[in-house]
Amino acid sequence: MTTDAYIHLKRPGKPGAPILFAFHGTGGDENQFFDFASRLLPDATVISPRGDVSEHGAARFFRRRAEGLYDLEDLSRATEKMAGFVAAHREAAGAGPVIGLGFSNGANILANVLIEKPGLFDASVLMHPLIPFEPKARPGKGRVLITAGERDPICPVPLTQALADYFTTQGEAVTLDWHSGGHEIRGNEIEAVKVFLASYGA
Repeated sequence: MTTDAYIHLKRPGKPGAPILFAFHGTGGDENQFFDFASRLLPDATVISPRGDVSEHGAARFFRRRAEGLYDLEDLSRATEKMAGFVAAHREAAGAGPVIGLGFSNGANILANVLIEKPGLFDASVLMHPLIPFEPKARPGKGRVLITAGERDPICPVPLTQALADYFTTQGEAVTLDWHSGGHEIRGNEIEAVKVFLASYGA
């Protein structure tokens, strides 16, 4: 896989500093979290790819058949492609820790990369993820922050809690941060992300 597998924005960082990948939600693009990610870790290399699937004109990282019903074959394709893209940029940048941050569909592709490619990311921020199937068992040793809304109609609380429990059982260090709303990002989530990434130079 090459570093140009996806249309993306890139901000080079300092040698040895973290490399931070930012994954947008459905209908977003490479600009959605690029500036936010750049402010989170000023010394890091920041890579923000655009999803390569169009759903009625909205960019996504993999196809779905309906809300909450994934095209698992395309999810597998997208996971392999994204893992290769991440590895290629990590090697090209000569970077330190590999960190991921994704919202909604971006959180879902990031979560499935974590499931299928344990060890690729050292730390991951999953904002409002939805994994509507039982992931396979695998060893893990990274850090995961999950943020979510208690009234999120897209990502039901039981599935969010199940994903957090899954990563904990697999050996990841998991932090779970809730707010009282729905599928929107709120201030407490931003603060939780800052605290979570503080040790990486935020």
